[in-house]
Amino acid sequence: MYSVKIEGSFSSAHNLREYRGKCEELHGHNWKVEAVARDPKLNKAGMVRDFHALKDELNSILEALDHTYLNKIPYFKKCNPTSENIARFIYGKLKSKISQIKSVTVWESPSSSATYEA
Repeated sequence: MYSVKIEGSFSSAHNLREYRGKCEELHGHNWKVEAVARDPKLNKAGMVRDFHALKDELNSILEALDHTYLNKIPYFKKCNPTSENIARFIYGKLKSKISQIKSVTVWESPSSSATYEA
């Protein structure tokens, strides 16, 4: 199985509902996002997928999140904008465009991340 990984980033604010602690208050993060694509075989060019094509798709998703208040995005009005749910949201958007996507990891700090994989 071959794997390729790309990274991107965005900055946004959010607050957590149904949570007691500092994160229930409005705060922001400089998020790092890692997306992994896997395939048992390579394409004619000898790649799982072109890195530039992967980055373009990821960046189009992240640009829509950059400098936003995540709680106002329709998806996060129903779903708490935790790192886990942000990873799932980005995974779903990316998977709809690139079938080989297998996981998305979202880092809210250098030492804290959440991964969604299928």
